[in-house]
Amino acid sequence: MLIKFDEMEITMLEKFYGGEKSVEARMFVDERNRIMCSRLEPGASIGYHKHENGSEMIYILQGKGKALYDDGEEELYAGVCHYCPKGHSHSVINNSDEDLIFFAVQWNGMEWNAM
Repeated sequence: MLIKFDEMEITMLEKFYGGEKSVEARMFVDERNRIMCSRLEPGASIGYHKHENGSEMIYILQGKGKALYDDGEEELYAGVCHYCPKGHSHSVINNSDEDLIFFAVQWNGMEWNAM
């Protein structure tokens, strides 16, 4: 199955998980997966949240930022992959002065609730 992000409508996720500003996302969602190509502008963030039912992988395509992960902090930059397994908590923050662009895959062992 081919997923064409460039042809998808952009969804603006305001204060996603309680974060700052909004996340610009093009996403494919089915009953067990959410696959997103997203952008955080400078100063934007995805709020700190726990993955209760599944895990998430975030691959950085462009820009710099940081991930808060459980009790630590990780530097994010193009070419690195941040992984948050089931039962762990994280946040993604663009603390730079350029866009942070990433590809994210969330797997959920249960069906997704409507956003």
